Amino acid sequence: MAGLPIYIHAPKFYVDTFGVSLGTLSLALFVLRLIDLVQDPALGWLIEKTPNARKRLVGYTGLVMAAAMIGLFAIEPPILPVLWFGLTLAALFSSFSLLTIAFYAQGVARATQLGANGHTRLAAWREGGALLGISLATLAPVALASFGPPFTFYAIIFAGLTVLSLWAMSGTWQAKTLHPSTPLPVLWGDPMIRRLLIIAFLNATPVAITSTLFLFFVESRLGAPGREGPLLLLFFVSAAIAAPFWAQLARLWSARWALVSAMTLAIASFVLTLSLSTGDMLMFALICLFTGAATGADLTLLPALFAGRLAKVAPSAGQAFGIWAFVNKFALAFAAIALFPILEYQGFVSGTDNTDTALWTLSLLYAGIPCALKIIALALLAATPLEET
Repeated sequence: MAGLPIYIHAPKFYVDTFGVSLGTLSLALFVLRLIDLVQDPALGWLIEKTPNARKRLVGYTGLVMAAAMIGLFAIEPPILPVLWFGLTLAALFSSFSLLTIAFYAQGVARATQLGANGHTRLAAWREGGALLGISLATLAPVALASFGPPFTFYAIIFAGLTVLSLWAMSGTWQAKTLHPSTPLPVLWGDPMIRRLLIIAFLNATPVAITSTLFLFFVESRLGAPGREGPLLLLFFVSAAIAAPFWAQLARLWSARWALVSAMTLAIASFVLTLSLSTGDMLMFALICLFTGAATGADLTLLPALFAGRLAKVAPSAGQAFGIWAFVNKFALAFAAIALFPILEYQGFVSGTDNTDTALWTLSLLYAGIPCALKIIALALLAATPLEET
């Protein structure tokens, strides 16, 4: 609930509420992601080096994440809004990163206890839970709007759920490490690890682009302000429902060809999106359904394949998932720094009537670039012997 929905909601919230410009937000988001260039691998190293303190580390970090969410949405900025945005978002995503890396690293050891296809089975549950959280976080601002400031209530509820989750999972974290730390050169020296990281980046960037531009696309290209919440919910619920089916298909068929099928579905959906214009809500709803289903495969099978390879070459997994987290969030940084300045240059302004050129630019950025990246990822994936993992 602290990941993708915040990247969707927070920029527009600060644009509409505090008048921060798209260009300024673009720079702030890119700087935050540059911090992750060092931070995520360093957090992975910290998790590996402090196994006996992992439970306390997770507990303190969860409290920081809850406080940062309240600061981001429920407190009037006491300083310049863009600076407050940067500080609270930095605290939020730093804590989110550490918790995510610890969670995935713990899963590598846990999956070995689940028998055959343990990594795929665990990933289906884990990513299904993540997608359920994303769906709730997407729906919450709409559902809470009738009670008052929706993001204020969301932040408070999120903080309470975080504390509850920390208590419920307090017995999860192992007291000691089972494997020695794996040096980064060893990780990068494995050709399959390198290939999976490249595919992950190519596959994550389209999601980052569409997530960054989704609210603007629905409002301005489709001319349907206020419909964003239900469409986002449709996307994420579709992903959550599809995730276990992709996992089953991977077990019956193969992970590579299950992913190829999902990516082909996503490419076809992006091509269709390029043809949309004002009022094409029904068609876009179908596209959300299909792309959500395809995303369920991306989020389930790629981490499972990565974890399966790590179980052989780097069982401690902390630093490896630090790099995995960085790759995915660098895709968000790329989207933030590249897209908003292009839109501003073409004269796009949120919430107003835009020229045909500005709207076509929005469509091209939203669907054209993701389509091209997916095609490259698909070609690389088809040439990768993933069954070896």
